[in-house]
Amino acid sequence: MAASVLSMYRRLSRWPGGRWLFSRAVCWRAPYFATIAPRFTALEPGRCEVEIPDRRRVHNHLGTVHAIALCNLAELSAGVMTEASLPASMRWIPKGMTVEYLKKARGTLHAVAAPEIAIKDAASGYDLPVLVSVRDAAGEEVFRARIMMWLSPKSHRQDSAHRQ
Repeated sequence: MAASVLSMYRRLSRWPGGRWLFSRAVCWRAPYFATIAPRFTALEPGRCEVEIPDRRRVHNHLGTVHAIALCNLAELSAGVMTEASLPASMRWIPKGMTVEYLKKARGTLHAVAAPEIAIKDAASGYDLPVLVSVRDAAGEEVFRARIMMWLSPKSHRQDSAHRQ
């Protein structure tokens, strides 16, 4: 699956509207993320960048971007980065998230997700910390998250189910 996400991004992003189409495909697979209207701007092994536009739909009562919308942006960018970077023999799931709200989040926001350690093939499961930094249009960091992903080998049963 990892190669398919990355290859789909690379194939689609070459065309006008391709990144938009890729973003829609990701949201079709995980519909909840459509609530923030994400736009993938870069994807490569070890890095994912996603923007969300400033829309009333993601605002809180103060007129700034809601804390949970920021968490959704962080989880989405960290998850897609992990998926695109993972060895074919491994799988992942989010295990936990710590967040810091650094200042009021306004306007279009840009998230960058990157692993804190190298992603590797392993015979047993391990924690992969992913750091996500969210900046506003002025380049100021407004939010930071550290998401702990649990990476583990795919089971033989899961491998054979995917081949059928």
